[in-house]
Amino acid sequence: MTTTPPVARTPRYYLGALGIGLLAGLMSGMFGVGGGTVIVPLLLTLLVFDQKRAAGTSLAAIVPTAAVGVVSYAAVGAVAWVPALILAGAAVVGAQIGTWLLARLPQNAIRWGFIAFLVVVIVMLFIVVPSREAELPLTWLTGTGLAVLGVFTGVMAGLLGVGGGVIVVPALMFLFGTSDLVAKGTSLLMMIPTAISGTIGNLRRHNVDLVAAGVIGVAACTTTALGAWLATLVDPFTANVLFAVYLTFIAAQLSIKAVRAHRAR
Repeated sequence: MTTTPPVARTPRYYLGALGIGLLAGLMSGMFGVGGGTVIVPLLLTLLVFDQKRAAGTSLAAIVPTAAVGVVSYAAVGAVAWVPALILAGAAVVGAQIGTWLLARLPQNAIRWGFIAFLVVVIVMLFIVVPSREAELPLTWLTGTGLAVLGVFTGVMAGLLGVGGGVIVVPALMFLFGTSDLVAKGTSLLMMIPTAISGTIGNLRRHNVDLVAAGVIGVAACTTTALGAWLATLVDPFTANVLFAVYLTFIAAQLSIKAVRAHRAR
């Protein structure tokens, strides 16, 4: 098996990884996402990683980042533990379906479909403002809905490499009426087993730069709690607006990839 040679570990390498981690941790804590949408593009541009190693390194760094985020949200009672485990288990199944579909569906059509989904979510964020007091009660109906959501999230992760937070957080708010804080804390908990599973596979394929993942992960841990704290300070509507800005950034990233892929074809 041929592997990509490691990136030179210069001062720029360490400073870049440190800066990436600080920013990713802040975004993760504020929005309940893993931070991969920040880590991967910055690894590609700042540290000149190849795509596979950037994705694998990002996934490894997400594990400690999400763990700190869960503790931060749990401290204010904003984690639905059992629903998160249902989501995680279903997402693992969905990811296998997604990777199977990856070789059978046109990638660009999937990208544009997901961009359309993000546009709908962004619009809804200005229309539906969740109550801070709303919780996520577990019933047979909500449990089934969570399993379906988890499978869908896993499929999209397998197809696009998009982290679950950008799907799970708005879905929990709009479809299940959950508060934004509970949605974010639950999303972060859901990511941990999925990220661990993916990291084990990536380590076997030598697609993880452990040093970069360690620096990014440790740096992210120092700002994740800050991000979670800031999330509790802003009102739900302001939180929605900030999340809409973040989703717009993700949609723009995917649009650029889709346009480049179309031109290359």
